[in-house]
Amino acid sequence: MTPTDPTGALPQLPKPRVTERRMSGAPGLLMLLVCLVLLGAGAALVATATGPGTAAAGLVVAIIGFFSLRGLTIVAPGQARVVQLLGRYRGTLRKPGLTWVNPFTTRRTVSTRIRNLETETSKVNDSDGNPIEIAAVVVWQVEDTAQAVFEVDDYRKFVAIQCETAVRHIANSFPYDARETGARSLRDSGEEITALLAQEIGARVTAAGVTIVESRITRLSYAPEIAQVMLQRQQAGAVVAARRRIVEGAVGMVELALARLSEQDIVELDEERKAAMVSNLLVVLCGDRGTQPVVNTGSLYQ
Repeated sequence: MTPTDPTGALPQLPKPRVTERRMSGAPGLLMLLVCLVLLGAGAALVATATGPGTAAAGLVVAIIGFFSLRGLTIVAPGQARVVQLLGRYRGTLRKPGLTWVNPFTTRRTVSTRIRNLETETSKVNDSDGNPIEIAAVVVWQVEDTAQAVFEVDDYRKFVAIQCETAVRHIANSFPYDARETGARSLRDSGEEITALLAQEIGARVTAAGVTIVESRITRLSYAPEIAQVMLQRQQAGAVVAARRRIVEGAVGMVELALARLSEQDIVELDEERKAAMVSNLLVVLCGDRGTQPVVNTGSLYQ
């Protein structure tokens, strides 16, 4: 079951106007050979020209060969080239190697490698109003190069700002500690909070053609000005929880002692003596210090 955002719907960004489409240019090595042949042929015509017409033709052939070299494009592994012609998007080159495209096009390199982003440590208030410090690491990757280039100004800055915004929003939506049993909190519901964080960041950066691989909260603590007070509250809560367990165990032991005495008919106790025995056992079992027993040398009632 996918966790839902307790504060409402996830952000709805505009639909992308441009999406990626693959393109494949001409074989790069073949076109390199053609360009070199044109350059050599042009140079030969100019060198052996017998008239102005032949020299001009050789010069034109050499210029064509030289200008065609601009169409050679190298695509490295983990990169893509977004191709534009006169301002229009023509496609994306993703196949690694040497490729030739129209020399009049412009080609922008976009990294498709997996990247890490560590947000700055932010000081925000949780849902209870307590100041906390929180930071996260986000693993992301460009999935649609056209959206990354044309839908936002700078997709790197866009991802960084949206990640920080999502971290702040998640921190504002939950308390640091859960006061009720089973309630979600930043400290106790780690996996669920992480899933919500990844879900919200993914919704915020989808317009830039970015996909979120993983996100993790790396720093979570109370702000220094209230850290000591909150530590005392946590310690008090731990003491109360421990005492509750001790009392539950002591009551069980008292019940067992009374039941065994009754079953084995060791001694017969009236209600008043049972109450006294229960009181003494609870004092011994629940006390945080060693007890000093008092030995009764008389009868049971003296």
